Amino acid sequence: MFSKLAKAANAVFAVALGAALLGTGAGSAQAADGAVIGGGSGIIIDEQFECTVTTVGFDGGGRLVGLTAGHCGDPGAKVYAEAARGAGQIGRFVYSNHDLDYAIIEFDPGKVIPVNRIGNVTITGIGGPAQFPMIVCKEGRTTGNTCGLAWGDVFQTNVETWSQMCVVEGDSGAPVVVGTTLVGMVNAYLALACFGPEVGTTMSAIMGDINARGSVGAGFRPI
Repeated sequence: MFSKLAKAANAVFAVALGAALLGTGAGSAQAADGAVIGGGSGIIIDEQFECTVTTVGFDGGGRLVGLTAGHCGDPGAKVYAEAARGAGQIGRFVYSNHDLDYAIIEFDPGKVIPVNRIGNVTITGIGGPAQFPMIVCKEGRTTGNTCGLAWGDVFQTNVETWSQMCVVEGDSGAPVVVGTTLVGMVNAYLALACFGPEVGTTMSAIMGDINARGSVGAGFRPI
C-alpha cells in the first residue's frame, strides 16, 4: 500500500506501508504584490492541506496554470501561496484526475509571478520517464532538494516511475527532474517516509491525458 504525500493543516495523513504527501504549516506573510510560484513552491489548499507545485506555465489558451498531485484537491478548491499569505487566494483547482493522481490549478495572473526555478531545481522543458540507472532530483515544500536513483517503471504501468528519493508529507506534487528536464511528479512513498521508494506519475502520462481532454491545460508549456 502506498502513502500519498499531502499534509493536513492540523494532522498528518500517514498509513503504515504507505503515506499520501499532504503537509501543514503557516507560511510567512508577504506583501500582496504577488506570490512567486514555480515547480517546488509550497501551496495551501482550502486552508486545510499543504502540497507542492509541480510546474507553472501557460496553456494553449494563454491561461496561467500549474500542476500538483490529484489527491491534494478537487475542482473548486482554493489555492494560497505558503510563502506569501498576504497575496490571498492565488488560484483554484479546475481539474483533478485521481487515477493518474494529478491536478490542474488555474492561477490568477495578477497575483502570481511565475518562475522556472525554486530552490535547487530549474525546469526548462518536459521529457520522457526516468529509467534505471538515471539520477533524479526533486524540490519539495517539506524536504527541499533531494536526489536518488531511478528504478523506472517497476510494474510496467506506463504511467509511473519509482525512485530512491527522500519524500515525506507535504511533498505531494513536487517536480521530479533529470537535470533541468521535468520527467514526473511526486505522489507517494512505499513503506517508510524517506527510506521507502518514492512513487510518482510520469509527465508523459500526465501531458498525454491533459492534451487528450482538450480543456484547460491543453498545450501546456512550462514558463
